[in-house]
Amino acid sequence: MTISTKSAKKEFMRSHIFTSESVSEGHPDKICDRISDAVVDAFYKLGVKNGTADQTRVACETATTTNHIALLGEFRGDFESIDFEKLVRGCVKDIGYEQKGFHHATLKMYNLLHAQSAHIAQGVDQDGAGDQGIMFGYATNETPQLMPAPIQYSHDILRVLADERKHGSLKSILGPDAKSQLSVQYDANGKPVGVTSIVLSTQHLNPNLSSNEIHEIVRPCILDVLPEGWVTSDTEWHVNPTGAFVIGGPDGDAGLTGRKIIVDTYGGAAPHGGGAFSGKDSTKVDRSAAYAARYLAKNIVAAGLAEKCTIQLSYAIGVAQPQSVYVNTHGTGAIDEAELETFIMNNFDLSPRGIRNMLELNKPIYERTAAYGHFGREPDQDGGFSWERTDEKSPASEILKSAPKPMV
Repeated sequence: MTISTKSAKKEFMRSHIFTSESVSEGHPDKICDRISDAVVDAFYKLGVKNGTADQTRVACETATTTNHIALLGEFRGDFESIDFEKLVRGCVKDIGYEQKGFHHATLKMYNLLHAQSAHIAQGVDQDGAGDQGIMFGYATNETPQLMPAPIQYSHDILRVLADERKHGSLKSILGPDAKSQLSVQYDANGKPVGVTSIVLSTQHLNPNLSSNEIHEIVRPCILDVLPEGWVTSDTEWHVNPTGAFVIGGPDGDAGLTGRKIIVDTYGGAAPHGGGAFSGKDSTKVDRSAAYAARYLAKNIVAAGLAEKCTIQLSYAIGVAQPQSVYVNTHGTGAIDEAELETFIMNNFDLSPRGIRNMLELNKPIYERTAAYGHFGREPDQDGGFSWERTDEKSPASEILKSAPKPMV
C-alpha cells in the first residue's frame, strides 16, 4: 500500500496566548480522584493475586467535605478482604492533611459501595464496551513529553512544590492544597516561546505570611521548572492574589471524583469526550480508550508522521469494535489522514479487550495517575503509564515503523 502525501491544509497560525491550569494532589477533587483510584487498585491487586484480574469491575465515586469522606458506586470482586477505611485514611495521610477540619485520623468515612448491576455486566462480559461515548487523544511536539506546554508546566510546578513540601525545604511552610495557571505566548509558527502570566494559589501553614512572602518562597521552584528565558521582566506574577490561604482542602470546599477532566488531559488544548477517568476499571472506555487514543497520537508524533495529532474513538455499550476512528494532524501530517485512519483500523485492535491487552491495563497502576495529569508522564517499570511509551517496548512504535513511507 502506498500512502500519499496529501493531507489537510495547514492550520492558519498566528501569535497568541493560551492558558491552562493544574491543581495539586491536596485539592478536594483530587483527593477524591486519588481515593477512587486507590479503590480500583485494591480490587486489581486482589484480581492479580487470585488470577481474576480480567474480571475486575469497579466504578467508584468519592465525595468529601469537612472531615467526611464517602465512597459510592459498584464493583465486582472480593471486597471483604479490602480494608476501605485504612485505604482512605492512608491516602489522606500521604497527601498530608493533619488540620483540625480535615485530618486522616479523625475524619468519618462512609462506605456505600455495592455489587455491579447484572444488566451492565452482561454486555461487558461479552467483550463489549462498558458504555457509549467518545474519547480523544492528543499529542504535540512543543514539549519533550509531547504535551501542550501550558498544562505540562502547570503540572510540573505543582509536582515540584509538592515534593519540596513533603521532603524538602518547604515542609513546614506549605499545605497540600494548591492551584497553578500558566499563560503561554506562542509565536506566529505556533511554537511556545514564553510565559506572560503565572498564577499560583497555595495553602500555607503560617497565617502571618503575606502574599509577597509566599511569592519569594515559591519563585525559585517555579523558575527551575520553566524553560530558560520564558520568564521576563514583563511576566505577570499572581501568587496567592486573594491573600491568606490557610484553610484548605475539604475544610474549605467540597470535593468529588471526576471534576477535573481538563486538568487530567490536555488543559483545554484538545477536545475532551466528557467522561472522567478516575475510579473506573479498564473495561470502561472512558478511561482505556482515552489512553489508547493518546497512545496512538503520541506515537504518530514521535514517529515524525505529524507535528501534532488528535485522535477520536467512539463506542456503543456492549459493542466491541469502535464505531469510528478519526485522525486530525492539523495540517502537519506527512501522510493523508484518511489513509492513516485506515492503517490504524487495520493494525490495532481497539476493542476494549484489545486495548487492555495492548497496554496491559489489568494491573493496580491507577492511584499514581490521580494527580498531575494522566498524560505527559514517564512510563513505569511495572507497567504504569504504559500509554506513554514510544520506545522499543511500545507495540505502536514497532507497528508504525512498518507503515509504508510517504512518497516524495
